Amino acid sequence: QVHLVESGGGLVQPGGSLRLSCAASGNIFSINAMGWYRQAPGKERELVATITSGGSTNYADSVKGRFTISRDNAKNTVYPLMNYLKPEDTAVYYCNADLNLIVVGIGVRTRNYWGQGTQVTVSS
Repeated sequence: QVHLVESGGGLVQPGGSLRLSCAASGNIFSINAMGWYRQAPGKERELVATITSGGSTNYADSVKGRFTISRDNAKNTVYPLMNYLKPEDTAVYYCNADLNLIVVGIGVRTRNYWGQGTQVTVSS
């Protein structure tokens, strides 16, 4: 059984900061890319930031210079630090991970997983 557990969402004033975290657990052999996406009401889910196992990062233009994504490979955890938050950052934030799983009798298989989502609200 594989789980992606997210935490750190909440209400913050414009200009404030939040640090989310997403921890992967289960029969994981290794993790490829991890990242965060978000979905605002009435809008499609969109990329926020991703980070590869080697530490290469990719950011949406809307968050460049404000958000920083990092990961702790030993803990299978990814952390987006979100600074200078704006009301338009309000959304449900979802963790995503490409996991290499140990499948008994078969070997290692790659599967993509989503977290349950955590609400981030930026409002005064």
